[in-house]
Parts: sequence; C-alpha cells; structure tokens
Amino acid sequence: MKIPFTGGCACGAIRYECNAEPILMGKCHCRDCQHISGGAFVPFVIVPSEAFRLMKGKLEYHFTESLKPGKHKRGFCANCGSRLTGAESDTPSPIVGVVAGSLDDPTWFRPQMDIFTSDAQPWDLMDPAIPKYEKYPPLE
Repeated sequence: MKIPFTGGCACGAIRYECNAEPILMGKCHCRDCQHISGGAFVPFVIVPSEAFRLMKGKLEYHFTESLKPGKHKRGFCANCGSRLTGAESDTPSPIVGVVAGSLDDPTWFRPQMDIFTSDAQPWDLMDPAIPKYEKYPPLE
C-alpha cells in the first residue's frame, strides 16, 4: 500500500485522499450494508478522521439507526450514488470508514475481520481464516 492512498466515486465528481495507514480493515455483513451495497457485505478501511480529506466534490449523507449511541453516517455522491464512506464518528478518536471498492487501487485491501455475522446471508462464503463477530468487535 502506498500512502497517501486515493479514491473516488464512479462518475469522478468526488475524489479523496488519505495520508495514514488504516487502523483496521474488514467486511460488514449488517442488513444496512447489504441494502446499501446490493451485496452480501461492505468491505471497509477505517482511518483517522484527520487523515481523510476530500480533494474534489462534496459528500452527501444518509443516516441510519445504530446499535451504538447516535446514528450511522454514510457518505455518497449525489451525482452517481456511489457510496464512499461510513462508520464516521466524532468519538474521542474520530474515524472514517472508507468503502474499499472506492479505492483507486483496491488490490492492497486485506480484511482482518467479519462483523455483524449475525446478519450474514447463508450463501455468503466467509473466509474461515479471519475472526468473526456477531455484532461489533470488542473494544481494546
């Protein structure tokens, strides 16, 4: 992986850059992610908020209920509908979840865990080599 890493939406209206290595990488199998992606899961890269910046365009946001206090904040392109971010939080250690499919070079993505496996579809063949969590992973 090369730092900074970059990405954007399908139509090119939004471009972003991240100048830090990921804190965590994984796949979320929750029903919200299934609905939003149209697939079995959303692959994500968690980075510190201060390391993520938009180079072009403006994200629009959609909010859904969360098991944690507050709501899930998901960023997307209003032009093409591409989902780019999620799991944004203003906690003591603010983070942004970048959708791995929006990376310019997604070949370096290596999921470290599967989360919300309680919602996983029976036809979703998960990697048995990585940890599984029914909901969120435990805090360290």
